[in-house]
This record gives sequence, C-alpha cells and structure tokens, in this order.
Amino acid sequence: MTLPLDLMMFAGLIACILLGFPVSFSISGVAILFAFLGAALGVMDLSLLGALGQRLFGVLTNDVLIAIPLFVVMGVVLQKSRIAEELLETMGRLFGRLRGGLGISVVLVGALLAASTGIVGATVIAMGLIALPTMLRSGYNPRLASGIVCTSGTLGQIIPPSTLLIILSDVMSNSYQQAQFAQGKFTIDTISVGQIFAAALMPGLTLVVLYIVYVLGRAWLLPGDAPPARDLAEKPGLGEVAGSIAPPILLIVAVLGAILGGVATPTEAASVGAVGAILLAGYRQGASPRLIVAGAAAIFLLAVAAGAAPIRLQRSDVSILGWAQGAAYGGLALVGIAAVVASLVRAWKADVLKPALTSTMTVTAMIFATILTASIFSLVFVGLGGDETIKTILTAMPGGPLGALVFCMALVFVLGFFLDFVEITVIVLPLIVPVLILMGHDPVWLAVLIAINLQTSFLTPPFGFSLFYLRGAAPPEITTGQIYAGVAPFIVLQIVGVVVIWLMPAIATWLPGVVF
Repeated sequence: MTLPLDLMMFAGLIACILLGFPVSFSISGVAILFAFLGAALGVMDLSLLGALGQRLFGVLTNDVLIAIPLFVVMGVVLQKSRIAEELLETMGRLFGRLRGGLGISVVLVGALLAASTGIVGATVIAMGLIALPTMLRSGYNPRLASGIVCTSGTLGQIIPPSTLLIILSDVMSNSYQQAQFAQGKFTIDTISVGQIFAAALMPGLTLVVLYIVYVLGRAWLLPGDAPPARDLAEKPGLGEVAGSIAPPILLIVAVLGAILGGVATPTEAASVGAVGAILLAGYRQGASPRLIVAGAAAIFLLAVAAGAAPIRLQRSDVSILGWAQGAAYGGLALVGIAAVVASLVRAWKADVLKPALTSTMTVTAMIFATILTASIFSLVFVGLGGDETIKTILTAMPGGPLGALVFCMALVFVLGFFLDFVEITVIVLPLIVPVLILMGHDPVWLAVLIAINLQTSFLTPPFGFSLFYLRGAAPPEITTGQIYAGVAPFIVLQIVGVVVIWLMPAIATWLPGVVF
C-alpha cells in the first residue's frame, strides 16, 4: 500500500524542518514541489493555485492579525523597561521566607508578566537571570528551580492577551465557518478574539493554581527541595508591593477590560496596550511623573468621553457647546500626545526604543511569513485531497467524536516535540478542527484545550523554546539534563490541566457565555 500524496507532503514538511531548513521556505517549497508532482501524476489541477493571490491578500488585510505587532511591541517595551526585574525582586522578598515561597513568587510573576507582555522568551530569560540564581543560593533543587522558571514563562501563551490566542482565534473562526457551510448553514456565527480571550482566562489561572499547589506540595513532602530563603532583604511594605504590581495590573485591566467589556476591538485594545507600555517605559526612564500621569489620564478620559458623547465638527449644525466639546477633546489629545512624545524621547535616549522596535519587526515578520506560506501549503494540501483524507481518518477513529478528539490532541502533543506553535496552528489545525466541530465539539471549549496543548510545546524536548531560552540564561552549573528533568513534572501538570478543562468545560465556557 502506497502512502497518499497528501500525507507524503505533510511528512516531507516535517522532514525538512527537522533537517534545519528555514521554516517559511520549507513550507512554501514543499507545497510548490508537491503541487507540480500532483499535476504530473494527474491528481491535482494547477489552476487551483489561481486562488493563491486572494488568500494571501486576505491574510494581509485580516483585522484580527493586525493586533499581533501591537501586542508584541507592548510586551517587548515592557521587558526592555525592566518591569520584570522589579516585580521578581519585590515578590521574592514578599514570599521568599516561606517554604517554597520563591517558587510561588516566580509563578505569580510569570502570570502577571503573561497578562501584560505575553512574550515567552523575554519572561524566561528575565527569570532565568534573576530568580534562578536566587533560588539556587537558597538551596532549591536545581531541577525544580529550572522547571518552575521554564513553565512560568510559558503562561504568556495561555493567559490573554497572547499571540498564540490571536492566531488560534482566527483559525478557529475560519474552521467554524467552514463547518457551518458544510452543514448547509448560510447565516453563520463567528468566533471573536474576545471570546477566545475570555475562554482562556480561567483555564490559565487554573494552571497557575496547579503549579502553586505542586510547588507547595513538593516543598512539604521534600523540604530540602524548596527551603525558605534566608539571605533576602527585609519584607517589602504594602506601598512598595503596590508600586511594583500596579503598572502591569493597570495595563492588564486597560487591555483586557476594553476587550471583554466590548469597549474596543482587540486591535484597538492592543493599541492601548502599546501606548500604555510606552508611557510606563518613559516613566521608568525618568520622564516627568506628572506629565505621564496627566497624559495617561487624558487618554483615558478622551476614550471614555468620545465613546459616550462623540462629536462631528464637520457637520453644518454644530452648536457652540459642540465646538467647546471638540476643543476639550483636542486639549486632552494634546496632553496625551505630549506624554507619549516625552516617553518616546526618554526611551530612545535610554536605548530602549530601538531594540524594542527591532525585536517587534523580527517577531512579526517571522509570524506573518509562517502564516502566509501556510496558506500556500493548505491550498495545495486541499488540492491533493488532503481534507477528505483527514476527514476519513478522523471519522474512522474508534470511539466516535471522543476518540477523534483524543487522537487529535495526542497528535498535536507529539508534533509539539518537533514543531513551533505557529506552525502547528496555521498548518495542522485548519485540517482537523472543521471535522471536530462537525462532530459536535464546542469550538470555544475546543480552542482552549488546543491552546493548553500548544503551550506544552514550549516545554517538550528536544525543541521546546523555553528550554533553549533557559539554557542560554541559566548559570553554568545548571545542565541541560537538569532542565529537561525539571520540566517533566510540569508537562504532566499541563496534561492534568487539559483533563480538568475536559471534565469541567464550564471553566472555559462560563466567562465568554456571560460576557458575550
């Protein structure tokens, strides 16, 4: 029995990536090669590639994906302005004298940074440089300390806002529409980024609780693995704690509150986050505190007032009160602009802005290159009949819809050992998710299960990105074997998290049901 050409195409892609070829070139190259091979064998019509331009144009004009560079710049600016360092130091002093306290502080800081930055690499490196040496000096088991740092850094992929959830929401929405068209429905429902953000929030916090319970349980059963810290400075006061956690909390509330409250779209909320991060960076780098506070307050008041009482000065019947209202809005805008410009100047002089923009361009280019080339791959895969092959495989699974879902979750988990989350999301998920939705699985609940599974790909050797990030930032005495052994229990906890959401779907579906 020969392997079908569509499955050979998928196997060829994985082989190219494992051989070290650049991902985007591998995806597009394999697709074009198999398109011509399929045409030569008479199993594909090359005229199908005529739809390629429209598909690429659709990706580039997708309003949802515009939020990606804005959220990336928010996270990178916050990371460059050293907010993570201050948070780690304060939380470590707050909890460090408890058994397992340093581990708890790292998990909590990881959760806060996840909700305010969403950049896994930046979080893992920051905690690897600051928290890991502190835990080792306090007598922590190197494997446990490494596992805590790696895993806490990956929370940025499941706690919104995150790049993973934005890309996943777009894939899930398209798959949901395909499933409805296949069912003969032409008045279709869609899935928004806000729904996915709301659905992922409680499961993300559930994972945080699981991590903390594990750290406390291990510290109680094996006191030598997570002893209390003795060499920390005095416990911080309430004002110092509030001063450290207030900036990221305010940013989280501004971004997520705007999305979940229906005040702004994800792209607009991402813009708010980017501006907020720039203001925080300016404040950290010595800009006038009064100007920063006044600017932030002016922008907030302008957003609320313009939404509640908009004014259109181009109309011929504008009253004197309307002109006064417009002048007030203009004054608020000028104050906000002055604060942003002052922050940009300070960030530029402190060499924060330039590396932040460079990192943003690099990350954004990588993500969009993968998404664009994945459009080529999926088009050729469908042309070779791959969608029907996937449907046949899943419907033939023993156990019906449940068996098909177990198989797909296992497939995503195994692929996470070798592929990046972007590659899995834009290549594999569009092939399997429509079939799973047609089988009756709730798309929002399904998205959360997949998101937790994809988060695990950052931890699974040999290609888990968190492992690489920590390997580069960890002290020399930490070996690669210790890092791998340290994340193993947390990979089990990830699986436990998937099982919990599976058995109690209300954790994922309750909040979006209430908000939307």
